[in-house]
Amino acid sequence: MKVLVVAASEHGATTEVGEAIVAELERLGHEAMLIPPQDVDDLNGIDAIVLGSAVYMTQWMESARNFVQRFRPQLREIPLWTFSCGLAGVPKGNVQDPRRVGPVLLSVNPIDHEVFKGRLDLGKLNLRERTVARLGHAPEGDYREWDKIRAWAKEIGTILREQEALG
Repeated sequence: MKVLVVAASEHGATTEVGEAIVAELERLGHEAMLIPPQDVDDLNGIDAIVLGSAVYMTQWMESARNFVQRFRPQLREIPLWTFSCGLAGVPKGNVQDPRRVGPVLLSVNPIDHEVFKGRLDLGKLNLRERTVARLGHAPEGDYREWDKIRAWAKEIGTILREQEALG
C-alpha cells in the first residue's frame, strides 16, 4: 500500500519521528514517503495517511491544522492515523494529549491517535522560544521513546497488510 506520512515539525524532532514511521512501514513492505504538510498538493493514489504534528502551547502546528482543513473530505475517506509529539506531562512521566488538538482530530475521525514524548534542545530555539520554554519550565532533553514509535508504526503496517489481503 502507498502510505503518506505527513509530519509538521519546527525543529526536526517530529520529522525524525515521521522518518522512523516511514522506515517501519517500508520494512513491512509498504511504499511510504514523508512530506511536510505544506508541501502536499493532493492525495491522489494514497491508500493511507499517518499525520502528526509537534505541539506548541497545547496546539498542533498551523501547517498541520491547515493540512486538515485543506483535505478534510479526503481524510474522512482514506484510512488515517494521527500523532502528536510534545513535552506536556514529561516531568510526571506521562505525556499528555494537548487540549486544543481535539477539535481538529474530531473533524476527521482518525482510526487511532497516539501521543509521543518529544525533544527540547534550547540551543536550537530562538530567543522568544527559549524564553517561553523557560517560563513554562519545559524540560530540556530528548524524551522520544523509539520502541513505542516503531511498535505503533508496525501496528499500522500490520493493519494495512491485513486490509490489502482482504482486497
